[in-house]
Amino acid sequence: MKLLVTGGAGFIGSCFIKYILNNHQDWSIVNLDALEYAGNPDNLREVENNSNYKFVHGNICNRVLVSDIMHECDCVVNFAAQTHVDRSIVSPDAFVETNIKGTFNLLDAALKSGGKRFVQISTDEVYGSIEEGYFTENSQVSPNSPYSASKASADLLALSYYSTYGLSVSVTRCSNNYGPNQYPEKLIPFFITRLLNDKTIPLYGDGLNVRDWLYVYDHCSAIEKVILSGRAGEVYNIGGHCEKTNIEIAKIILNYFGYDESRIEYVEDRLGHDRRYAIDNTKICSELGWAPSMKFEDGIKSTIDWYVNNKDWIINAGKRALMLAV
Repeated sequence: MKLLVTGGAGFIGSCFIKYILNNHQDWSIVNLDALEYAGNPDNLREVENNSNYKFVHGNICNRVLVSDIMHECDCVVNFAAQTHVDRSIVSPDAFVETNIKGTFNLLDAALKSGGKRFVQISTDEVYGSIEEGYFTENSQVSPNSPYSASKASADLLALSYYSTYGLSVSVTRCSNNYGPNQYPEKLIPFFITRLLNDKTIPLYGDGLNVRDWLYVYDHCSAIEKVILSGRAGEVYNIGGHCEKTNIEIAKIILNYFGYDESRIEYVEDRLGHDRRYAIDNTKICSELGWAPSMKFEDGIKSTIDWYVNNKDWIINAGKRALMLAV
């Protein structure tokens, strides 16, 4: 199988590329990435010389480029997105441009090049916040930030290409991922890198916002299942059934480093901060035979160990972001 992976130099995309190349020696991958601040070539050093891997530096908003490379693939896996909620509050225009217009370009090119298999990688944040129970694939989308609204829009656009044109589209909506190579603006690596730099951990509000945590390579194996066996026109929730409050995450990481709660700095809550995300993953488990395999206790220790042992990666990621911001 020939995959076009967009946003493959980012956290989840790069882990997915490594996962596929390690498990499918007869598959090939073209990675299209704009290499913005969170897209890091260092994430893919171990596969850059693999004969089944090709990197293309470019943006999914470039319709000509997208159309040209679409002919090289059988299946599109669209990770490319602006993803940070705080950034979407300050600069929502970039999220509309990439997450909606960019997804449209990919869908249109996939259709016009003969109808490619298309897997849209999305997020549980499109459902909004839920106090009790779990969101299913049939739950109403109710996004509360420009980021989640742009992702919900992209999902609906992708599904419309199935309903209207018959394009073989599946949408996946995952819970919060964690693992190696995640850009340090995200919660877990942010806390880790703050402590590595002997700083406090800033915690929004009362710290009781709840997220469901999923190890990144479990997510990759779920996407693999959707590519191979997922039904067109369907949404698949991918969750770890591992709910933790933000303060629980903070305490786990503090404990690893031998610090107490005096390192926590409570700060003003984020605008539109969803209280709890929780999704039901019964559908993908029952239909496709997937299940998460990494226990959180093992995954979080492995993740912290990775950042502790890869301080150069953290430094270089920060330098790249500063350079691109100039």
